[in-house]
Amino acid sequence: MDIIIIGTAYPYRGGLAAFNERLAGQFQHEGHNVEMYTFTLQYPGFLFPGKTQFTNDPAPEHLKIKRKINSCNPLNWMAVGNEIRKKQPDMVVFAYWMSFMAPCFGSLARIIKRNGKTRCIGLIHNMIPHETNILDKLFPSYFVSAMDGFTTLSESVIADIEKFDKKQSPKSWAPHPIYDHYGELIDKREARRQLGLHEDGKYVLFFGFIRDYKGLDLLIDAFGDLRLQDNDVRLIIAGEFYGDSKPYLDRISSLDIGNLVVLHNDYIPDNKVNLFFCSCDIVAQPYKTATQSGVTQVAFHFEKPMLVTNVGGLPEIVPDGKIGYVVEPQAQDIADALVKFYDENHEEEFTQGVREEKMKYSWDRMTAAVLKSYNQILKK
Repeated sequence: MDIIIIGTAYPYRGGLAAFNERLAGQFQHEGHNVEMYTFTLQYPGFLFPGKTQFTNDPAPEHLKIKRKINSCNPLNWMAVGNEIRKKQPDMVVFAYWMSFMAPCFGSLARIIKRNGKTRCIGLIHNMIPHETNILDKLFPSYFVSAMDGFTTLSESVIADIEKFDKKQSPKSWAPHPIYDHYGELIDKREARRQLGLHEDGKYVLFFGFIRDYKGLDLLIDAFGDLRLQDNDVRLIIAGEFYGDSKPYLDRISSLDIGNLVVLHNDYIPDNKVNLFFCSCDIVAQPYKTATQSGVTQVAFHFEKPMLVTNVGGLPEIVPDGKIGYVVEPQAQDIADALVKFYDENHEEEFTQGVREEKMKYSWDRMTAAVLKSYNQILKK
């Protein structure tokens, strides 16, 4: 098949770009011809809370990535839509994650489908964002009505799409595949040496962009528990603040746990990700809301136990008591689970559980789900 993927890709950084590029690579591995269309302007700088939208990593050599789309310019949408329309691909996959993209993606799809051949699939990471605004009521229907079918990364997102989909379009889902492109597992002590950590210490990792819904404040409060302090358990915070860092830093100070917190508050480049995961004993995701999480799939790759909260799709992929813990999004529950993890020495047991469980999360399951929606469209 001739497939085009529209969404974030190099030179943009982050988990969405990584997902789209890895998906394109899997489709190519399966014999399809794949092109990617990404942005010249993804969104205006004032809408971006981080330091930069771009990566310093080299471009992926095996992918065809075209920077063509201006998310704010309807004249650009017409030009790019007509360019893709004339190519007559079998399928265009729109990697959708926020309502701001709905006018652009919806317009592109409508233009592309005028060729009478191409089918448009919405690959939905979040239909309703974790941090909502007025756009989430105004724009999604325009995007949803332009799609012929959908694929999601969790069952809960299918229910969100149903709120906007009047056509009852074909839908499929597959769990978020493992991010397996961040390097190899390395010895824990060696990873700690490279990060300047205590080789025999106890470390919990919080990884990724820091936003309110991810619950870092709950995790910091959990480290106010004297049982963790007495056990000298330390918290690695590795990621860029997407918002005001002061409330978090003030909380660390007020709890007097600065000596237990290792803060790397910059974007972590791809070639350093393995150091942080390989250094820790357990990965904590104390999210207040969630659909699914790429951090979980990085943890699977590096065979790390996980602590997640009982929100969204997280409990679906972290079996409680087998590869880690599922707890309520409360600081006390988080602290209790971490104390139990260390006091009862569950690291080796949970690591073995991760090795068994990770086999479910292959990229061919993701491509199969997209193709399932495509084939159902053809049968309608």
